[in-house]
Parts: sequence; C-alpha cells; structure tokens
Amino acid sequence: MPTDESDLKIIFQKQTYWVIMNEPRKIILEENEIPRSWYNIQADMPNKPLPALHPGTKQPIGPEDLSVLFPMELIKQEVSQEPWIEIPEEVREVYKIWRPTPLFRALNLEKALDTPAKIYYKYEGVSPAGSHKPNTAVPQAYYNMKEGVKKIATETGAGQWGSALAFACEKFGIELEVYMVKVSYEQKPFRKLLMNTWGAEVFSSPSDRTESGRNILAENPNSPGSLGIAISEAVERAAISGGTKKYSLGSVLNHVLMHQTVIGLEAIKQMEKAGAFPDIVIAPLGGGSNFAGLSFPFLQQKIKNGKKIRCIAVEPASCPKLTKGEFRYDFGDTAGLTPLLPMYTLGHSFVPESIHAGGLRYHGASVLVSQLLKDGLVEASAIHQLECFKAGVLFTNTEGILPAPEATHGIAQVIREANKAKEEGKEKTILFNLCGHGYLDMSAYQDYYDGKLVDHELTHEELHSGLKVLETPTID
Repeated sequence: MPTDESDLKIIFQKQTYWVIMNEPRKIILEENEIPRSWYNIQADMPNKPLPALHPGTKQPIGPEDLSVLFPMELIKQEVSQEPWIEIPEEVREVYKIWRPTPLFRALNLEKALDTPAKIYYKYEGVSPAGSHKPNTAVPQAYYNMKEGVKKIATETGAGQWGSALAFACEKFGIELEVYMVKVSYEQKPFRKLLMNTWGAEVFSSPSDRTESGRNILAENPNSPGSLGIAISEAVERAAISGGTKKYSLGSVLNHVLMHQTVIGLEAIKQMEKAGAFPDIVIAPLGGGSNFAGLSFPFLQQKIKNGKKIRCIAVEPASCPKLTKGEFRYDFGDTAGLTPLLPMYTLGHSFVPESIHAGGLRYHGASVLVSQLLKDGLVEASAIHQLECFKAGVLFTNTEGILPAPEATHGIAQVIREANKAKEEGKEKTILFNLCGHGYLDMSAYQDYYDGKLVDHELTHEELHSGLKVLETPTID
C-alpha cells in the first residue's frame, strides 16, 4: 500500500512528476488463480437485450435456428441468464500456456504525461497469437470438438482472430478455413503466415469462393473488403456444408464476450493486490469482445454494488457506430445471412476506410454493449488514427511494448483522461486493456512514419448511406 510518501513530488529535468512509492510495477497471479467460471453480465443487466430475429421470418430465433452454425453448448451460453458459467478443465489447461496475464503500472507513461493519474494496463499480448482473442477461440474450438465438428469457417479483420482460432483448432484437431478482409490480407502478410503455420487455409475476402463474395466483386472489383463481407463468406461456407462443419465468430455474440471476462476477473484480483480500484476502465471496441472482457466484471461492481466507475469503449472515428450510429435491428454481415441483432450500427452495407486497425472496421456493436450504452452504463469515444498512432509511439517509448493499431485507440483515450486529471488536479486511477502487440503490424507504423496516414472525415452522406437502405425501424 502507498505510504505518506505517495504525495511526494520531485523535480527532474525541469518536469514535475507525481511519484507513488512502494507500489509494484507488475502484478502477477498464480496458475491456480485463473478464473474457474466466466461472468455472464446478462444476469445482472437492468434492461435485458431484445431478442435476435430470424433473417427470413423476422421472428425471434430459437436454438434450432442457430444449430446449423454453432454447437449446442455455445447456443446455450448465448441465451443463458445464469451469472456464472463454469470453464471446462480442458480449456483451463490450454489457458495455462499464457494465463494469468500480467497487470502493469505504467509508471513511465505517467511521468511522461506529468499526471497525477495512476495508470494500469492488463497485457493480453503474451498469448500465443499475441492478442486477447484466444480467450474465446480455445473454448469455441473445444465445444466444436466435443460435438464432433471436423472443420470450422471464420472471418478475420487484422488477422488476430484468425490466428487465435488457428492456434485453438490445432490444439483440438479441427481444420480451419479463414476469410481475411482484403485490405488486411495485403497489409499484414505475416498474420496470414502465422495462421498457415497452425494449419489454417486463408483466403482474401471478398473472394470468388462464395456467392456473397462474387456479388461484391461484381459490384466493385476493387473492394477493400470489410468484416461484414468476410462474415457473409464464412457463414455461407459453413451453412452450405452442414454436418461436421460449423462457423465461429470472434466478437459481437454474447458467448464470445462472456469468454473474454477472464481478463476483467483476473484484473479485479490484481487491482486488489495493488491496493487500488479503477475510476475509469478503457478498451478499444470493434465488435465488443475486447471492451467487454475487461469492463464487464467491473460493471458488475457498478450495477450490483453501486461502485462509481466509468467504462469507456473507444472506436475509430472512421467507423463510429457507437458515437454516430443508430440503435436498431441490423444484420451482422453484409449479405444479410445472419440473424438481425438490436445494436448500434452504421448499416451492414457500410464499408469503413482502409485504416490499419483492421479489427475495429466493423459496422455494428455487440447487443450487450449496445444495450449498456443505451442505458447509460457505459460511454463511447471515437478517435482519429493519427492521434492513436502518436499515442502508440509514446507508449512504446515509455513502456517498451509496441501496441497493435487497435490497442492504440485505448491508449489515446487513456492519455486524454490522464491529461484531464492533470488539468483538474485529481488523482484518478485508470485501467486499460493492452489487447495485443503490434510486432506483426510494422507496415502500419512505417506508413505512419512516412506520413502516409490521414484522418478520415466522414461526410453526412457517408455516415448515413448504410442506414438508408435498412428496412428495420430505429428502436425506442
């Protein structure tokens, strides 16, 4: 615990630093402290999400509607209202390869910002795939294996999800077919090679392997692709195969977000060991699993125990579904093959700019995060990529870890909050999720250093073009 010296100020190189004495820089847990259950926030939400609708009948979907894509155990988890779902021991054994992940106090970043804020970060880049994605890839592969599935089809944006699922499928003896968004396929060749190394087939999306892909290419042969398009291709491949082939999604769905709560559950224990509790929790948001993984266990403290805590989801300004989208039913994919989900969206036909943060280029947000935002329990922020990369470089220079482009969004928001704390003279405690390293994203940093990156200002027409074609009304 901090002593009376925690208020000490020192002068060094003409800069004032707030220095907290006797606090650890790194807080670690033992293997036996890996969570034994995932936390299901649906049990505690004051307003339950509206049901997903069948894409054809527009009626609430049932388990039988989803069984063509997912194993039954994942379907049960998707709709469960139980607060805790036990983690199978086989999954925990694979988790032990990299979990528990460390929690760091960002002392050097604090000094560089000359802020009274305490900044902590949970580092998920220590996983085999270099991101948080294996936290759900492993259980998804496990439950598919238990149901006798031999092959899975999936999509991936920047390649983090694809590489995580390739790792997991290799562990449980399942073949994998990955549709990787074209712009990332070209920007991040080493992520493709990583997937190949774990035995996965990887195809640039849109491709000519599916009707969905061929339709997109016929309309725009130079389409950069999007997560919505890649999802359509993977869903189509799984649906037409049937039997021993299923589909797997790396974000958005309820069970995916639930699997990621191992991050926040560990972080709560680590913050207790540090003698602190966050005033602000921050994570990037593409579909929602990164943000949910860290924030949902802390939100339980807010919902049930009245803890005063701000949870901020950070999205790219070029794909601002939470900050500028509409809350309405929409498809999770471009072709309209998935169920209709009640979420904040820019429209399933919206194709974001080709930013390097490929994992955040998704038109909609998860049902759970959308409902929590609608209810005012979480906040959202949108930041341009130049500010994000500047934040990532500062973080690398102070903390020694090169963050993935997606992760820089969270860091940029942390810097904003730390500067605000300095202006107000308040000692805020900030926790964020460093969701992955950027060592396979060096071309992104090269483009930043070469001045090739620009901030994309979306016009009113661009923002609303995808919403205009939606047949579903907004939700009150």
